[in-house]
Amino acid sequence: MAEVKSLDQYRLLGRSGLRVSPLSLGTMTFGSDWGWGADAEEARRIFDAYVDRGGNFIDTAVNYTNGASERLLGGFIKEKRDNIVLATKFTMARDPANINSGGNHRFNLVRSVETSLRQLDTDRIDLLYLHAWDFTTSPEEAMRSLDDLVRAGKILYVGICNTPAWCVAQMQTLADLRGWSPFVALQIEYSLVERTVEHELMPMARALGLGVLPWSPLGGGILTGKYGRADLSDENGANVAATRKGVIASTGHLNEHSLAVADVVGAVAEELGVSRSQVALAWTLINPAVVSPVMGARTLEQAEDNFGALSISFTQDQLERLNRASAPQPIFPERFIGRPMAQQLIFGTNTVSKRA
Repeated sequence: MAEVKSLDQYRLLGRSGLRVSPLSLGTMTFGSDWGWGADAEEARRIFDAYVDRGGNFIDTAVNYTNGASERLLGGFIKEKRDNIVLATKFTMARDPANINSGGNHRFNLVRSVETSLRQLDTDRIDLLYLHAWDFTTSPEEAMRSLDDLVRAGKILYVGICNTPAWCVAQMQTLADLRGWSPFVALQIEYSLVERTVEHELMPMARALGLGVLPWSPLGGGILTGKYGRADLSDENGANVAATRKGVIASTGHLNEHSLAVADVVGAVAEELGVSRSQVALAWTLINPAVVSPVMGARTLEQAEDNFGALSISFTQDQLERLNRASAPQPIFPERFIGRPMAQQLIFGTNTVSKRA
């Protein structure tokens, strides 16, 4: 992808004609209801700093900080609504005691969108994500229900998060065959400590026209040097932890491998004279499938530091060191097909240039 230097050098979102900033402002940290987010005043400063620099792509979800994130954003965007591409998500339960307040079915989709429209105090959602696949709703029900809301004008574009590649491909094919609204965005965890999505999800996104938006590009803070060996943990509670460390531990990334990758990030950051956060964010932007990493911040200082990632350029040696330290192990069938014997069985003694 072309080198970017600022938030107002916009990119197209997947197969759509929608223009979005090369960094998306994540707002899971807007509101202190979960015990570790930014209060209303700090959230407003972060929002203003992002928008004042030309940022136009805001990411939230109906359940973030128990709805506080959407309510805060509803006030922030009021005077500049048409300058903002507003993305939110449905799936996660809004009432843990109500079995139908979560999931991908039509009942929850409609009720969740109505809740988001109230909380955001707006007439539409520009991009609605299916937040995670529930493995119970049929693809036909999910895609037809999403298309109905597009036709009704309540949502404009559709995206998906945290779903197996085969399932996304099935739904995207179904939408194309039926003339329903296709997915234009794929939000997945992607960072130097989570590269397994490169096996199937990233190639699928490029082939089927979904722009990739990495969440947790800083590895939940691990890549910033925030945690050390004394913080290693296998904590995995069911509830949202009251501390940021508990949230990160529940993802399974507080391990020795992640800290070793973070050490390389620190070395490269020192060589470039930049922050570790900037190195980690800039690395995700190199992948041609990535449109706009979702950056979160709890303070204005963190947000402004993240903006600087757009100006980072790596030497070939630095990039190779980062890639080598974080490289995921191949999986089948790549593990087999990629080996010399299998390649010769397929191509004989010839070579064929692969498509870009």
